[in-house]
Amino acid sequence: MTDGLELDDIQHFLVARGPARAARYEFLSFANADAGRAWLAGVIDKVGSAAAVRSDSPDIRWVTVGFSWNGLRALGIDDASLATFPEDFREGLAARAEILGFTGASEAAHWDKGLLDPSLHAIAILFARDAAERDRATRAHQEYISELGGITLLAFLNLEAFSPPGEPREHFGYRDRLSEIPIEGTTLDQPPGAGPHVKPGEFFLGYPDETGATPASPEPAELTRNGSYIAYLRMQEHVGAFRDFLRANGDTPEAQELVAAKLMGRWRNGAPLVLAPDKDDPALGGDMQRTNDFNYAEMDPHGYKCPVGAHIRRLNPRDTVESLQRHRMIRRGGTYGPPLPEGVPDDGVDRGIAAFIGCASLSRQFEFAMNVWVNDPTFKNLKTSATRSSARKMEASI
Repeated sequence: MTDGLELDDIQHFLVARGPARAARYEFLSFANADAGRAWLAGVIDKVGSAAAVRSDSPDIRWVTVGFSWNGLRALGIDDASLATFPEDFREGLAARAEILGFTGASEAAHWDKGLLDPSLHAIAILFARDAAERDRATRAHQEYISELGGITLLAFLNLEAFSPPGEPREHFGYRDRLSEIPIEGTTLDQPPGAGPHVKPGEFFLGYPDETGATPASPEPAELTRNGSYIAYLRMQEHVGAFRDFLRANGDTPEAQELVAAKLMGRWRNGAPLVLAPDKDDPALGGDMQRTNDFNYAEMDPHGYKCPVGAHIRRLNPRDTVESLQRHRMIRRGGTYGPPLPEGVPDDGVDRGIAAFIGCASLSRQFEFAMNVWVNDPTFKNLKTSATRSSARKMEASI
């Protein structure tokens, strides 16, 4: 326990990123409560805690598990307790897709059918150091559920980093994982620009949040304390279409890089436009002590450096909005699918990012950010389209 935060009872992946470069997401269904409870009993000791991941122990376990509202019902949680969970969690994301802007090619009808199945009860995330270790863990888990019986694999997704270690990138070429939310009660460093520590109750149930109060948790509290609500967001990236867009709007490679930077708010090497508005600065992009040390209200109030509608400015408006701490979220995920080589037209292969968004309130944090910041064409008085484009398709589940 650290300053009251029970790290030994909080799953590791929301507190810190381990050195995993591969993962597998498995979406499971239980035939009955006995099967579900037997499965959980067999994997619970393999679930990594935040305390273990932040220790020097070589025995770091990287399995993470989560349950849907229907999954809790399938495990035998009584109706009275189930009724205490918030409506956004009870309904699931497919029922709320339109609220979030998941329309057209991204609407629920186009999602993986396994994610729409009402018998989606649990998610198992198998983290690994590399693809070979992930495949070994996959075989071990499949053998386990085959022997157990009563567990059905509805869907899965394999993920693997394709960029060099220490320099994570997604398929459009942007450097990723450049910021981390400092949570009060953890030992996470607070680099310049990260903002003040956020109360743990904004992410974990049973703790004080930014109001100073401890919100009531679903019942029984023994079940939900130290838990979080998780939204699963899968974004398909059409790399060929993205590159075509850059070429159509930039006459030279330098101009195309500037267009890419204006869309994101950072150069693809990570340097923020607020600090490097005219040309890329790779050293700045990789310096975690400098790359987030900026604000908007004083350094770029009108968006002359970083456009107001840029991706990073919508997802983290920093000092230009009130109550920012009440809307912050933890993102964990990675890339799936093979990279598209430079100069090759779009090959139709499914590739993109798949992430889990962790918070204490799906409506106040995840839904608010998607509806008010990301997909609102009038964000901060803009009169242009939102950040979504034909180069990206989204599907999601809770």
